Amino acid sequence: MTLSRRRVVRVPASSANLGPGYDSLAAALALHLELEVEETGEFSVESDLPGVPLDRGNLCVRAFEALHPADGLTFRIRSEIPVSAGLGSSAAAIVAGLVAADHMYELDAPIFDLANEIEGHPDNVGAALLGGFVICPGDAPPTRFDAAPGLEGVLAIPPDTVATRDARAALPPEVPIGDAVFNSSHAALLVLGLARGDLDLVGRGLTDRIHQPRRAALYPRSIELLEQARELGAIGASISGAGPAVLFWCHWQQTGPLYERLRAEARDCEVRRAQFTPGGADVRAL
Repeated sequence: MTLSRRRVVRVPASSANLGPGYDSLAAALALHLELEVEETGEFSVESDLPGVPLDRGNLCVRAFEALHPADGLTFRIRSEIPVSAGLGSSAAAIVAGLVAADHMYELDAPIFDLANEIEGHPDNVGAALLGGFVICPGDAPPTRFDAAPGLEGVLAIPPDTVATRDARAALPPEVPIGDAVFNSSHAALLVLGLARGDLDLVGRGLTDRIHQPRRAALYPRSIELLEQARELGAIGASISGAGPAVLFWCHWQQTGPLYERLRAEARDCEVRRAQFTPGGADVRAL
């Protein structure tokens, strides 16, 4: 009797850019996509998620097949990650498919490089794969680090989605040197604050002059919430990826009050707790 191979992969959501860290900083969030792949003798895709393709066009399957054919396999997909919200749902699906194939067939594949090639956003891919916080220098693999304890997040997700291509198109090919200097200095403050556990530095470091102001017309509600972050009880906030989700940063003791204030003040939005998580992609053999 031959036992069929079966793997379950869990991959976290990710928030990219983190204020001044456009295309270079990201964090893993404790909302997960779970992919189960089993050798059943026939190909199928099962998911109760709305809009998810149930054929080989599925992003998990496409990533899996970058390493191994999906013939004879059943894919079961569950996810807590909102789609088209700027929370790395695509990166999570791609990483899940690649990790499942790599582990199932013992391929020792360059997962980050392949995921980045398929997805195109190394910051999201790095956080999804490695967990924690990542710095993506662009010419090398990401560097991962854990932030000092005590930091948590709350998400507010406005109902109107933003296409990544529109968000990219809103940015010019060049930016003024003053904006570049401002962002590089504030990104340094942010990383230093995360490493030290200095939430004042983290709050100061979240300010951005490059992508959020130039995309404001695409997500006016998100910008409105961003500007209210401190009066709502957060130390600061950032637009997550291409938006429209807004990630509010706070000390863990303020998470409950901040969550309740956001539910009261942002009734048009989906409000969710979103802890930063040190764990990246995880795979189990069943």
